[in-house]
Amino acid sequence: MDLTYRPRRLRRTNSLRDMVREHSVSASDFIYPLFVHEGSDIQEIAAMPGAFRWSMDSLVDEVKRAWNLGIRCVVLFPKVPEELKTEDGAECFNEKGLIPRAIERLKIEIPEMCIMTDVALDPYSCDGHDGIVSNQGIILNDETVNYLCKQAVVQAQSGADLIGPSDMMDGRVGAIREALDDEGFEHVGIISYTAKYSSAYYGPFREALDSAPRSLSNKPIPKNKNTYQMDPANAREAITEAQLDEQEGSDILMVKPGLAYLDIIYRLREESELPIAAYNVSGEYSMVKAAAQRGWIDEKAIVLETLLSFKRAGANLILTYHACDAAGWLKEE
Repeated sequence: MDLTYRPRRLRRTNSLRDMVREHSVSASDFIYPLFVHEGSDIQEIAAMPGAFRWSMDSLVDEVKRAWNLGIRCVVLFPKVPEELKTEDGAECFNEKGLIPRAIERLKIEIPEMCIMTDVALDPYSCDGHDGIVSNQGIILNDETVNYLCKQAVVQAQSGADLIGPSDMMDGRVGAIREALDDEGFEHVGIISYTAKYSSAYYGPFREALDSAPRSLSNKPIPKNKNTYQMDPANAREAITEAQLDEQEGSDILMVKPGLAYLDIIYRLREESELPIAAYNVSGEYSMVKAAAQRGWIDEKAIVLETLLSFKRAGANLILTYHACDAAGWLKEE
């Protein structure tokens, strides 16, 4: 064949492929989500093989392991005891609560590890929603934001490096930025869940924290989170959300879920100069784990290819439950 250019020339050897590779994944790209509970035991999460609810002591050990693998950020999620859950979720800003104590302990034991938090009411709410539910079954925006600001300030006081509002209330990024600055925490960053979709991929996570919407009284409780999380059919709306978060002071923008929304990551990368994070969520994780356990896929190859897809789409950071496994695999290469 009379071909002037043959793309295969640059695929011929490992060295050539390494030289022209456009994207790569490293352990420092990962943010490792961790579940913590009040007990002294380590509880395996049935819907998420290989993921656990950690006790305080075991959490420290796991974060040390992550650090030694090259991971530089973890995000903490609390499994709150039922007796502490209320309609307003006020436990979220208890200075002696589970997450503030966990942050303080980790900052003593692994001071250089970046600690990201989750700001939302659902783990603390007996109604299972990210915001306060009115007696008419409406998720109250402004009243919720007031509580989120208190939660963020307590987390910053405890030593958090990055505040992660995951609630999707309107105006919460600007309000949290102002609250942090007013309390002298202008150095604490905000990684906003910018385009968080009302997704079916969150099921295993809600089992891990027992945080799904539920009705325990005569008050009508919305069965889903459609009035505040984004419609999966909408893409342009993500740009609006990103512009608002950027104007309000977000330092990093996040897309959640990640794998089913690679196009959204790409759109935000084209629109913003801020770092972009992708959340490789629990449903995505669990599907890989289930298929791997049955021998249907090569887990290592699938995971590393999936993580690379986030980088190729434009993400700088990846929240993933595969973090430690992937970091270990990358060391082997």
